[in-house]
Amino acid sequence: MNEEIANDRYQAIRASVAAAGYAHDIEWAQNVKPPSSAEAFAREAIWVILCSGMKEQVARIIQERVWAAINAGKTVRGNVLGKSGKAHAIDCIWGFRNVFYQQFKSASDKVEYCATIPWIGKITKWHLAKNLGVDCCKPDIHLERLAINYGTTPAKLCAKLSKSSGDRIATVDVVLWRACNLGIINSRKLSNDAIDAAIRAARGEGK
Repeated sequence: MNEEIANDRYQAIRASVAAAGYAHDIEWAQNVKPPSSAEAFAREAIWVILCSGMKEQVARIIQERVWAAINAGKTVRGNVLGKSGKAHAIDCIWGFRNVFYQQFKSASDKVEYCATIPWIGKITKWHLAKNLGVDCCKPDIHLERLAINYGTTPAKLCAKLSKSSGDRIATVDVVLWRACNLGIINSRKLSNDAIDAAIRAARGEGK
């Protein structure tokens, strides 16, 4: 088991993620607010559904096709994603977006409410809640591996780094996830030495 990620290492990871072209991700996580309309709510829910089981880069491509269909007044089911459950869920969310949005606003536990939305499950409820302004982390495979390595849970790992860094919990989540996505952190073969070496490489420094 490695020593926990200290704030100085976290700050180096954060800087490497920003330098790789993802400073906007960090800024978004630091400033994300609850949706101000039913349409904004539906867009976030649809994005999380598209990300489920897909790499983000692939989801971005499919997202364009989904919104092209919606904007043309067509259903997603039968036009994009075939007749899949995802397509049906997207059509349902868009069709009943006003109902879902009002229910979300009035829900006392917004994370658990997210789990009632079509195609949103026990992991993706955290992703959606985070995108809707709740300050939480998504315990996906990367964060789970990191937490196990450091003998903790994703929630505790992100909360501790949030406290030491001043970042929101959601921001810590984004920084660590993006670092794994970019290979700055290899969550399969994790070590602090490997993280530090990747940070140096990202900065263009020698060993």
